[in-house]
Amino acid sequence: MTLLETLSSQPVWVAIFISLGVSITISVLGVIPSAFVTAANIIYFGFGGGLVLSIIGEAAGAIISFFLYRKGIKKLSQKVPSSKSIKSLERLKNTAGTEAFVLVILLRLFPFAPSGLVTLAASFSKMGASAFMVSSTIGKIPALFIEAYSVNTMLGWKSEYQLAMAVFALLAGVCYYYWKMKMKKRKTEEAE
Repeated sequence: MTLLETLSSQPVWVAIFISLGVSITISVLGVIPSAFVTAANIIYFGFGGGLVLSIIGEAAGAIISFFLYRKGIKKLSQKVPSSKSIKSLERLKNTAGTEAFVLVILLRLFPFAPSGLVTLAASFSKMGASAFMVSSTIGKIPALFIEAYSVNTMLGWKSEYQLAMAVFALLAGVCYYYWKMKMKKRKTEEAE
């Protein structure tokens, strides 16, 4: 029995809380794609309801992540002496105001910018929490609309095409991972 079948016998508010909890967890972890939650939301709540719930969940997750990352960075900076890697973030730390606000919106709109890294970068900056909340949510709306539309279209495909797309996405992810590892190894060898 699938999760969606189990949820279908539960009150709607239970499914909403589960969806929000999973979205927040994914945002805090920062490395898991949210497309799976968006797909589940669209299947269970329909396109409009699923999209709205995905936007609320991702916005809440980004805000909670921002505060957790910022708190973690403060604790880490107290324990770790100033080093080369931390000094390289000084420019990012000094980003504030309109520049930081627009930068977060643009990074949220950019489809290949990992959401967790955008939140982490913002938590390093001098950007205020309220400015992050607004800019992050504004940037997530069009990005999530595109994601929801793509997922909804893919859900209309025959199961063979869905499986082929899942295999392709998995292979592309594995290839990208190995390519990044190869590039990192090459840079390490060149530095020596």
